[in-house]
Amino acid sequence: MKGGYNYKLIGKPISFTLAALVFTTILLWAWEKNPFADSLLLPRQRFPMPSIDFFGDFSNNSSKPMKTNGNIEGKDLHLNTAEDTKVIEKFGTAPIDSMYAFSPGMHESNGNATSFQTKVCNYAKGRWVADNRRPLYSGFKCKQWLSEMWACRLTQRTDFSFEGYRWKPANCEIPDFERSAFLRRMQDKTIAFIGDSLGRQQFQSLMCMATGGEESPEVENVGKEYGLVKRRGAIRPDGWAYRFSNTNTTILYYWSASLCDLVPLNISDRASDIAMHLDRPPAFLRQYLHRFDVLVLNTGHHWNRGKINGNRWVMHVNGKPNQEKMRAEIGNAKNFTVYSITRWVDSQLPSHPRLKAFFRTISPRHFFNGDWNTGGTCDNTTPLVGGSEVVQEGSSDSVIEGALKGTKVKLLDITAISQLRDEGHISHYTIRGKGNAGTSDCLHWCLPGIPDAWNELLVAQI
Repeated sequence: MKGGYNYKLIGKPISFTLAALVFTTILLWAWEKNPFADSLLLPRQRFPMPSIDFFGDFSNNSSKPMKTNGNIEGKDLHLNTAEDTKVIEKFGTAPIDSMYAFSPGMHESNGNATSFQTKVCNYAKGRWVADNRRPLYSGFKCKQWLSEMWACRLTQRTDFSFEGYRWKPANCEIPDFERSAFLRRMQDKTIAFIGDSLGRQQFQSLMCMATGGEESPEVENVGKEYGLVKRRGAIRPDGWAYRFSNTNTTILYYWSASLCDLVPLNISDRASDIAMHLDRPPAFLRQYLHRFDVLVLNTGHHWNRGKINGNRWVMHVNGKPNQEKMRAEIGNAKNFTVYSITRWVDSQLPSHPRLKAFFRTISPRHFFNGDWNTGGTCDNTTPLVGGSEVVQEGSSDSVIEGALKGTKVKLLDITAISQLRDEGHISHYTIRGKGNAGTSDCLHWCLPGIPDAWNELLVAQI
């Protein structure tokens, strides 16, 4: 057969070429479809990730913390260690600030680079879930830090099911609070709560959480460093400050129910009226701000005519008695103060670069069938009868949310999540049993209890 041999010789390279083309096509198709193909066919890529302003190196390894000016900036970060993989497997995110969580499946290809898209975690959306690991400390043992009037385990209350829940945000996870890890992260740092008695509850809650509710002789009372000593004739000092000697971590509270600077008009007369400077932060805050690494502000429940008149507070603006009738209305005066102190704190942040400032939203009251002085009660003991989930986008405290817009002061939004927990209040229980007829505390919370969740949200955002 003339030409047959030559045909076979020519056919072989043609067959090889076709086979190579088919194989290459299949390989490229698999590369596009297989989510693991990048790691199989390309060297390890860099993953652009948000960089957060860390306080410092909170781990025991030698890796250095990322530093920024506090803004969210895209940074490249190598994920090439076994420890990185373990962190991602445990928490579903890389070892960065927990307010930025990876969403599953959000993988996109951009040429030869692979990136993850991130979304900001809204801690105020989510639901309460049962957790048999709660509470985080004992209500019987935390006597060193916890006021008896708030320790419901020491009362005649018999139902404590409210202790067995944790808050779970909708689109991210909050790592379990672990006190030794928290103190390591807060090494050489100072956390300051400034506000009313609900701020004091949050302070006591964090002290119990950080000590595990156990007697802690290594914790030193350093109130004198901040002038927090009981004055002659006073029921209690204006606040407390404690330092964990092992990590040099300080946690303090200062009572400032209105967040205004309060100055007696006649310092020599104890019965004198007191100037309530709506546009001036408390002197304590101005004096010690440079020593704080975390600041948590709150106000709200003392803004009523009875409290203001009873305390002999006289509203001042620009160093003079307030003359504007609209501003003299309680709601307007409160809003003016919230905006004023927020703007002042924001103005201080550039000169205090390590400071993280938070404004906590108002804690809800749950008086039913009356108010605190008209027979209102909160006798429900069944958790979550009004639902367990928060789905709204904005805060229930629109005043504080609005005041923080355009600033670097962060929102600690606890209003809506606490609104669902009416069973967690002190109610009519006291250390002596039942209180006087017709009186219930439906403002303050049992501890352990709801303020523990506030602190978990705070620690997550720190």
